[in-house]
Amino acid sequence: MNIQAKLIITAIGIGLLPAAQAAEFADYGRVLRVEPRTERYSQPREECRTEYVQAPVQQQQPQRSAGGAIIGGLTGAILGNQVGGGSGRAAATAAGAIAGAMVGDNIDNRGRAAPGGYQPQYQEQAVRQCRMVDSYESRTVGYDVTYDYRGQTYTTTMPRDPGKRVRLLVSMEPDPRQY
Repeated sequence: MNIQAKLIITAIGIGLLPAAQAAEFADYGRVLRVEPRTERYSQPREECRTEYVQAPVQQQQPQRSAGGAIIGGLTGAILGNQVGGGSGRAAATAAGAIAGAMVGDNIDNRGRAAPGGYQPQYQEQAVRQCRMVDSYESRTVGYDVTYDYRGQTYTTTMPRDPGKRVRLLVSMEPDPRQY
């Protein structure tokens, strides 16, 4: 090899010396612990429920008729008048009139409530009630990973769980404090 070739090889070697000194390579570290890093946030939501209540139904009180009582009273008075005799005739007529009025009223107004005895009707209604409540949820935003590399323990935050080992990018440079 001539001198010129040796000089070229030496120049290339000196040029590559910094690249050789700052070498990078990939290696793996053993994961010791992984802890999820969570963030808690509030998200309001609407909460509703349905209750069933008794509500009065608007009804008009049924009208009672007096016609049955009048006809029954007259019929009862006529029959009572024919049964009794002498001074008992007046009592029998009055009793027949009262009994006839009661029977005639009952027949004519069957199914209608007596005055003051009206009972309102109730119907079940659904009532929906809603309100806003705070709902808290937790979200994982990263992982605190503790790993071992060549006897040294390191901790870093990562976007996902690395598993049993973590890939490391190792950079080798000379310590500038030595020179």
